[in-house]
Amino acid sequence: MATDLAAFLGAALGFALLFHFPLLIGGILTGITTFAILALERYGHRPIEAVITSLVGVIAGCYVVETVLERPDWNAIARHALIPEFAGPESVLLATGILGATVMPHVIYLHSALTQHRIVPRTPAEAQRIFRFEVLDVVIAMGIAGLVNAAMLIMAASTFHARGLSDVGTIEEAHRTLQPLLGPMASTAFALSLLASGLSSSTVGTMAGQVVMQGFLHRTIPVWLRRGITMLPALIDIALGLDPTRTLVISQVVLSFGIPFALLPLILFTADQALMGVLVNRR
Repeated sequence: MATDLAAFLGAALGFALLFHFPLLIGGILTGITTFAILALERYGHRPIEAVITSLVGVIAGCYVVETVLERPDWNAIARHALIPEFAGPESVLLATGILGATVMPHVIYLHSALTQHRIVPRTPAEAQRIFRFEVLDVVIAMGIAGLVNAAMLIMAASTFHARGLSDVGTIEEAHRTLQPLLGPMASTAFALSLLASGLSSSTVGTMAGQVVMQGFLHRTIPVWLRRGITMLPALIDIALGLDPTRTLVISQVVLSFGIPFALLPLILFTADQALMGVLVNRR
């Protein structure tokens, strides 16, 4: 629900900024669109994966456009990438949120659930070969996620901070300010990337919820009910008129604190020879 809150709010904001809808209408459209994407599950995982891959491609494309328009200082980027700096508690809070948004604890379960039954190994050698491809898959996926998050920070720094606009604190302000600075294409790309990111994350979060519930509670809940329950907090947030940007950041901070609860048991399980066989983790 924490990840879905951010994803849902992001997509709702994307709809609202692109089409000038009220945020509540954007939230309702997000729910309908996610239901439509999840309906593809009846045809297997391939169609959903194709949709999510396309949405990730849209996000990456939008940030390439914005980077080309802005032309940031790559020397400064390299310097700060090697030696990160924090400017008070708000920047630490944001960094913690970025960690939760990139290494999402629920996806640790979803990723293995989506892949483990596709090619069932017949020998230990086959199991190790499949595992090597799986590691490559995770490295590529996490690398892309990290680059997208880095692109967001680079754009904020080179577009706003470099011009002394340190008071741009919400997504709506960022979208509104981008147009006079970089032109209408930049603000449209920003809103489109927000929409694509929200829809893909919301779909993934709903699928992960089912995997986690099946694994821990041995319960299967219909996808429409699961989707309806998990989007309630976001709709309530919108209806109460809370700041969506602040809520989005805090929800990702909550996610970052969930990472140890996913990773530590995983480390213990994968170090167990009886469970893992030839794929047991080395010390």
